[in-house]
Amino acid sequence: MRRVAKKLRREPRKEPRKEPRRFVRRPRPCPFCQGDDGGVDYKDERVLRRYISERGKILPRRATHLCAKHQRQVSKAIKRAQHIALIPFSAEIYH
Repeated sequence: MRRVAKKLRREPRKEPRKEPRRFVRRPRPCPFCQGDDGGVDYKDERVLRRYISERGKILPRRATHLCAKHQRQVSKAIKRAQHIALIPFSAEIYH
């Protein structure tokens, strides 16, 4: 003997469904686009250290809040500075 499930019919909604509110994060402006400091320079070690993690890795755009153009320039400047030994390649960890 097979049981047949009885289909339940719902009445159509009278008002449209409300969409859940989502947190909208405003885009943060790129610090290099805002300032008139002249842009990215591989010799400016203090500025470049702001975009390197404690482990010595280049931080991503979502962490640095840079535009794509300046993120490419910063990563290229960091690599140049590392190559000529202005910035270390890895973290300086002493135990």
